[in-house]
Amino acid sequence: MNRKKIFKRTLLSSAVLLASFQVLADTEDSYLLSSDTLFTGIINDTKFMKDTGFEVGLWASGGITYASHNRDDRNNAPLSFNDRNNEFLLNQLNFYIERAINKGSDHVEIGGRMDIMFGTDAQKTQAINWDNNMGNNLDRSYYNFALPQLYLELYAPIANGISAKIGHFYTSIGYETVTAPDNFFYSHSYTMLYAEPFTHNGIVFEYDIDDNFSINAGAVMGWDNVTTHMTAWSFLGGVNWTSNSQATSVAVQLITGDSDENKSGNRTMYSIVATHDITGDLHYVFQHDFGTQASDRAATDSDGRVPAGGGAYPGSEAGNWFGINQYLTYDITDQVGVGLRAEWFNDKGGAHRVNAVGANYLAASIGLNYSPISWFTFRPELRFDWADEKVFNIGSNGLGVDDSQISLAMDMIVKF
Repeated sequence: MNRKKIFKRTLLSSAVLLASFQVLADTEDSYLLSSDTLFTGIINDTKFMKDTGFEVGLWASGGITYASHNRDDRNNAPLSFNDRNNEFLLNQLNFYIERAINKGSDHVEIGGRMDIMFGTDAQKTQAINWDNNMGNNLDRSYYNFALPQLYLELYAPIANGISAKIGHFYTSIGYETVTAPDNFFYSHSYTMLYAEPFTHNGIVFEYDIDDNFSINAGAVMGWDNVTTHMTAWSFLGGVNWTSNSQATSVAVQLITGDSDENKSGNRTMYSIVATHDITGDLHYVFQHDFGTQASDRAATDSDGRVPAGGGAYPGSEAGNWFGINQYLTYDITDQVGVGLRAEWFNDKGGAHRVNAVGANYLAASIGLNYSPISWFTFRPELRFDWADEKVFNIGSNGLGVDDSQISLAMDMIVKF
């Protein structure tokens, strides 16, 4: 079938589904309409779950992207996560079980969380020598399994209360995150995809100084790593500030440490994320990242990301990278929101090798979030990408033939 027809049929099917949800939402109230989830809320409301403090959750997200280059091999790099063109992707089927700690408690609290993910996002979220071998039987496909979080959380009522997260967990760096329900856009920024870690393995402490300031600090084994280069520890920490009105916040996070156990060089990066509610419905986010690889330029893995422990291309130079992201979102109604994202990512030195050559990347996206029912979200998006090198429409030789592209994408999120 013609790929344009596939995309049009997917769009038509989505429109019919959305119309059905809207009709349902206009009917009389019921659990199906009032709940944030389809059925896990029923499980969480049982006496056992309430008595033990546990909670379970499950979501699925999937979508399709149409890019202007329309390659036969459907490769949509350097975009990632939605890196397949004209092909529906089940990006995430994510189950979690969690026992959250009460940081205001007057006694010791013990909690933790485990996430299991299946989908095309999974192999991009895996950590070295942890879950990157879970889906060996799926090596010939783009689908895989990941265990992005498995940690113990402790709380002690010392002074204002101190908590500790021990194990494998998502990073505190940056604004966008792996988990689909926590992002406004379907696609991701280059900064998030290529210039920041996804997960860490180690221990991080957090302490609330007062109602406005909190600090966190700990030791982790680098980026997206569990057992490789186990003696190459990095410091991860920072400070967070929130205004009295809760309308403004600033988070500064830093990670720095040896890139491998041979201590051949330091890799350091920081991220600053500032958020401000201009009005109750209009929200602004500014993010700035800067990183430096003090040794030879870090090699990338098959997804283009710097692997845990770094590595080096022989004879290459040290590299820096930085990014500036801005987001503006407006809540039109409780069900509809519109958003803009603009990004400049500079990897001109090729420290991360987003592609075969270093480049400046500019990207702009406009998107819509529509939730006719609390547990269902539809996210269409129009995106324009430009670079000062030919890094799009990549061939089998790893080289691009275009310096820009336009893409139209949409996905759906269902919280079960």
